[in-house]
Amino acid sequence: MIIQTYNPENFAVLCSKEQNYDKFYETEIELRKQLKYPPFCDIISIGLTDTDEGKIKSVSEKLYTILNKNIKEKNSNVILYRPLPCPIDKIKNRYRWRMIIKGKLSNQLIDIINSSISKVESKTTRIIVDTNPTNLN
Repeated sequence: MIIQTYNPENFAVLCSKEQNYDKFYETEIELRKQLKYPPFCDIISIGLTDTDEGKIKSVSEKLYTILNKNIKEKNSNVILYRPLPCPIDKIKNRYRWRMIIKGKLSNQLIDIINSSISKVESKTTRIIVDTNPTNLN
């Protein structure tokens, strides 16, 4: 196998080279624990798209405000990050924004997300919720 990388000193590359699964697992699981990544918590991505750049920013901020209020009232173990444009911020004439929630997925958190989304839905803004996404593009 040939691995091409800009970072040959990365621990994952070194562990692969050494075929040291245990070292890779121990390092990765500790990193995930410190950063509150799965399996130590869930990551919920809320993606928003719209053809109007101003509207998507407005809807994203409104959803953030409502979610933040509801989360603070009911669940203090959840981290909500402010909405930002996606790394690829426009595809097929639709602007893309996203916000991230970190915490244990529960029925209470699902209800908070659903009720918050129902308060900001618009005819042109699409909102997509993804739990533990495989990537955050």
